Amino acid sequence: MLPTILADLRAVRRNDPAAHNWLEVLFCYTTFYAILIHRITRLLWKIGIPLLPRFVSQINRFLTGVEIHPGATIGKGFFIDHGMGVVIGETAEIGENCIIFHNVTLGGTKSVHGRRHPKIGDNCLVGTGTSLLGPILIGSEVKIGAASTVINRNIPDHCTVVGVPGRIVHYKGLRTNIPLPSLEYETLEQMHEYMSVMLAQMEDAAHPPSNEAP
Repeated sequence: MLPTILADLRAVRRNDPAAHNWLEVLFCYTTFYAILIHRITRLLWKIGIPLLPRFVSQINRFLTGVEIHPGATIGKGFFIDHGMGVVIGETAEIGENCIIFHNVTLGGTKSVHGRRHPKIGDNCLVGTGTSLLGPILIGSEVKIGAASTVINRNIPDHCTVVGVPGRIVHYKGLRTNIPLPSLEYETLEQMHEYMSVMLAQMEDAAHPPSNEAP
């Protein structure tokens, strides 16, 4: 755990020009405390201790304004800027070296068991007031603009997303304007392709090619 905590400390200095020295980071950054406490509650959660991880996480929320469920998985080098109002759900997953600003929600859309919160790749930035909802996949090297909303939409790697609903405005350095595909649309497309293949096979079976010479 120590290397991960040190990476979180370095992330503060790397991402916030207002962090002038290490003492300032240690004594003045409540978001670092929020992440540190989450690292502890996550460990307690993984080894199966009941109640205590949730109770400590609620104290963490009261003291720092950051609500992180102990079940959430967060990679090293995580940085929350300002932090007030951040909500990270139980099954959320966040990769390494990610940045989240205040009033960001990584939430669910359905009251079901299993994964119901976003999974975010490495080196991502999520702007102020953004809502990412549902069991969506956010690729690596993704930037999501302030006050954007992404509900049940996957985002590929190397994208910049803005707006409500979110749309891709940069993809691999090229300017574009692409609506995000829905999870339901992707499933229907896969079903359509599968049915097309099945129908073609049935058609071939019903009308086999003739081997008789003309």
